[in-house]
Amino acid sequence: MAKKNNYATHISIAILVVILLIIIFAGRRPSKDYSAFAKCLTEKGVKMYGTDWCPHCKEQKKMFGDAFKYVDYHNCDIDPECEKVGVQGYPTWSIDGKLYPGTVRLEVLSEMSGCPLQ
Repeated sequence: MAKKNNYATHISIAILVVILLIIIFAGRRPSKDYSAFAKCLTEKGVKMYGTDWCPHCKEQKKMFGDAFKYVDYHNCDIDPECEKVGVQGYPTWSIDGKLYPGTVRLEVLSEMSGCPLQ
């Protein structure tokens, strides 16, 4: 009887390890490449205003993955343009001269900017 309990315990542990690995690696799967989308936003004059300490800005940046480097990003901790254009919260997007505060889904940015989300 002790061997059966031992076997069941090992199986249970193995199943838990597999589940944990799935959870860990599911969160690390490579994101879609949004480089063309981010470049299009910049070409159309779309800007993102934010700060490095803002959790919503971090969330917005994460949506783009590595492609965020192509977004015309202005760090409001050091960039005086933020005050000049009237940014009051972070993140704020500027599209066609109009400000849109808050985290914006990429699909919505695509609709507002006319940039295809590929």
